[in-house]
Amino acid sequence: MRNIILCGFMGSGKTTLAKRLSEKLNMPFLDTDEEISKQEGKSITEIFAENGEAYFRTLETELIKRLSNEEGKIISLGGGLAAKTENHTYLKKAGTVIFIDCPVDKILYRILGDSSRPLTKTGKEEIINLYNLRRPLYQKVADITIDSSSSKSNTLRLALEALDNIEK
Repeated sequence: MRNIILCGFMGSGKTTLAKRLSEKLNMPFLDTDEEISKQEGKSITEIFAENGEAYFRTLETELIKRLSNEEGKIISLGGGLAAKTENHTYLKKAGTVIFIDCPVDKILYRILGDSSRPLTKTGKEEIINLYNLRRPLYQKVADITIDSSSSKSNTLRLALEALDNIEK
């Protein structure tokens, strides 16, 4: 079975949905941020602070290249991975890409004050600008778009229905 890849802005619910899909579909779950953190032996915040964002983005690209040759996983992407156009080819090769869409006001509510997210330190306006920049890129790479602004159970239901329809 092809991989199921979840992309979207930080705080959109990618990881939560990926874990729930993993349980429901009995497929292993992989979070790219966690994978990179394990690989580097540092938190994402530490990688950003010590090596910079460009270094981190290179690690993301290397990881998705590797994952594009694997199958049968639920993969939750870091918010910037699908925003990098050069990664779109690898993502399309890797599996079915689902854009987890969520209004920016809900995202701000979920992420502001979360110190584990390096980009939250930039401020509210910068986050909104980044959201507006990335959203069309997520839409471009996605095979499916799911609205995650309602309950977790409704988001899961929408994702399962969309995946069922794509298989038909």
